[in-house]
Amino acid sequence: MELSCNSCPCCGTKAVYSHSRYTTKNHGPRTIFHCRACDVYYSETFATPLAGLNTPLSRIITILTARTEGLGLNAAARTFQVSKKSILDWEQRLSDLKPTLILYSLLHQFIHQTIEGDELYTKVHENRPPALSDGWTIVLMERSSRFLWELSCGRKDQQLFETALKRLVQVIEQTDNLSLLTDGERRYGKLLFEICHEVIRTGKPGRPSKRLRKGVRVRLKNKGSKTRRGRPKYQAPLLEHPETVHEIENKEIHANHVEAFNAALRRRNSAFRRKTNTYAKSCSGRWVTG
Repeated sequence: MELSCNSCPCCGTKAVYSHSRYTTKNHGPRTIFHCRACDVYYSETFATPLAGLNTPLSRIITILTARTEGLGLNAAARTFQVSKKSILDWEQRLSDLKPTLILYSLLHQFIHQTIEGDELYTKVHENRPPALSDGWTIVLMERSSRFLWELSCGRKDQQLFETALKRLVQVIEQTDNLSLLTDGERRYGKLLFEICHEVIRTGKPGRPSKRLRKGVRVRLKNKGSKTRRGRPKYQAPLLEHPETVHEIENKEIHANHVEAFNAALRRRNSAFRRKTNTYAKSCSGRWVTG
């Protein structure tokens, strides 16, 4: 299915016909179109992010993937032997594609998605308690493609979580199988259960129970002090649909990919602030030696 209809970029009419074809150096054959209404000839990449690109797309994807995984701008330019201006130009061109990709994703059905959820905290203007700071960023990342479904900033309150999970509910409505994995924060599951649940009627007397929608799973990894007696390290904090397949291996319940993304954000932000502990989540700290 085409993302957009082939219409003239000048007058908008659909009376467009294929005129000729030409071969590019790195991107294969392309088509020249002719608009009979305004008598304009244009390439199929005209007025798109790919217009005027001479570098192979495979190389651009490799460099931008390295940037997403945390490689700095100067390091990427040295490693791949390209200019910093070219990398910034590619990032600016392709950043406008996110609304289109989100719309395309929500209009089509997926087979399975595994989404990792985590929060990133940084100081804003001055030192404040984390609960009062506006420097929280909530991230929902699809594990296999590293696609960012949500990247919202603000104070770590219920509104911030609701904004992110409402977008996740739109994804759930278009997918057959979705797993949400979090590292310790229980509000993901609680708010998701309030927004997205089903009433299970078994025919037995009494009030019917509420469960998550069919195909939706939430897994929580208890970390640090939250792993205490009587609470398992890996658990399903919410009641799930009886027809949902529950098998998720413990080694898969983590948010390592979004944690790496958060670490990359901290390293980049530290370049703009002096005397900043990029991994600090509280004002107090201590040195560890040995």
